[in-house]
Amino acid sequence: MDVKALIGNALDARGLKSNIAVLIEKNKIHEVIPRDRLKDYDVDEVFGGDGYLIIPGLINAHTHVAMTKFRGLGDDMALDRWLNEVIWPMEKEWTGEEVYKWALIGIAEAIANGSTTINDHYFFAEEIAKAAQKLGVRAFIGQTMMDLVDMPIAEPEKGFKFFKKWSGKDELVTATLAPHATDTCSKDLLNDVEELSEKKDALVHIHVSQSREEVKRVKEREGLLPVEYLKEAELLNERLIGVHGVYLTEREVGLYAKSGATLVHCPISLAKLEGSIAPIISLWEKGANIALGNDCAVSNNAMDMILEMKFAAILNKVKTENPTKATAKDVFYWTTLGGARALRLNTGLVEKGYLADLVLINAKKLHFLPETNFLSHLVYSARGSDVEKVFVNGELIYNEGYFLKLKMSIEDFYAL
Repeated sequence: MDVKALIGNALDARGLKSNIAVLIEKNKIHEVIPRDRLKDYDVDEVFGGDGYLIIPGLINAHTHVAMTKFRGLGDDMALDRWLNEVIWPMEKEWTGEEVYKWALIGIAEAIANGSTTINDHYFFAEEIAKAAQKLGVRAFIGQTMMDLVDMPIAEPEKGFKFFKKWSGKDELVTATLAPHATDTCSKDLLNDVEELSEKKDALVHIHVSQSREEVKRVKEREGLLPVEYLKEAELLNERLIGVHGVYLTEREVGLYAKSGATLVHCPISLAKLEGSIAPIISLWEKGANIALGNDCAVSNNAMDMILEMKFAAILNKVKTENPTKATAKDVFYWTTLGGARALRLNTGLVEKGYLADLVLINAKKLHFLPETNFLSHLVYSARGSDVEKVFVNGELIYNEGYFLKLKMSIEDFYAL
C-alpha cells in the first residue's frame, strides 16, 4: 500500500500542531502523529520537513476560471457597465475550444496558489469539467443558465443537460445547478431548478445582490428583494450557495442566516467592481455559513486564495469600522471548513479520516519570521507563491511549478 508522509507544522481552523507527520493512505489522512514516530510506519514517500507548513486545501467556492482570458480588460468600471459593455459582448464570441484552454490556465493558477477545490459557474461547462479532470483538481461545476437576458450560450436547457450528463460521472467532478442571478432568471426557471435540486439533492449556485442594478431590477419586476425572491422560489435552503450578497438588507441577512444556505464572500472582486463588500460579519454573527472565493481573474485579478483571505480580513475591518472583525481565524475557517460545509465535503481539517486534500507551504521565507503566530503569518503575510506542493484526493498534482497529471510546467502554459 502506497503511504505518503507530509512533515512540518500543521495548521487548520482548530489550531497548530507542531512538528508532526501527516500520513496519507489512498485518498484520506490515515494518521496524524508526532514526527519522531514516523520511523514506526512503513512510508513510501516523504514530503516537507523543517520549515514547512501543512494546511488543508483551500476551497475556492466561487470561480469563473475561463474568464482568465479577459484579465486586464474592463478595469476601473462599475459592474453593470463592465458586464454589458465589456464582458457579455466578448462572452458571446466564446467557443468551446477557447473555454477549455483558458479554463486550464485559470484552474492551474488556482492550484498553484493552494486551491484544491473550485466551485465554477460558467458557459461551456463540459469543457471546464474536462480541464478540471486533466489537472486533477476537485471541482464543482455548473453550466450558467439565464432566460431574461439574450445569451444563447446560457440557454437553460444547456444547464439541465450538463447536470444530467455529469451527475455521478466522475469522482472529483460534481455537477451543480447554476442559474445566473436573481435578475437574469425568471421565477419559472428558478422553480424548475428548485424541483430538480430537491429531487436529486443537488447544490444550486447563484449570484445574489451582486450589484445595485440587480436589486433594482428584481424589486421592479417582482416587488421583492433578491433573498425574498429566492425564498418565494423555495431555493433558500441548505443546498443553496449564493454569491456576493453585497446589498443584503438587515431583513435579508436574517432570512439568509436562518435558511442554512451558504454565502460566498468574494471581497476583492466586489470591492473593485462595486466599491463595497457584503455584510458578512452580520451574516456570520447570525449563524450563516460563509465561504470564500476568488470570483474571476478579470475582477480580482488573481486566482489566489491566500491573498483573498488577507483582503477578507482587512476589508471587513473597514466595513465594520472595527479592527477585531474579521479575525484571521474567521477567514481561515471560511476558506476551509466553510467551503467544505457548503460543498458537503469531508475536508478542511488536518485530521485522521479527512480527505487528503492538502497543501504544503514552504515557510522558509523572511515573511514567516519570527514564526510566533503561524495563523497570522498565513493570513496576513503569506502569498500564493509560497505554495510548493498540492495534494488532491491523496495524489500529488502540483509540485514546484509542475502540474503532474498534465505533465506541464507553468512555463509550458505560455505556448498554449
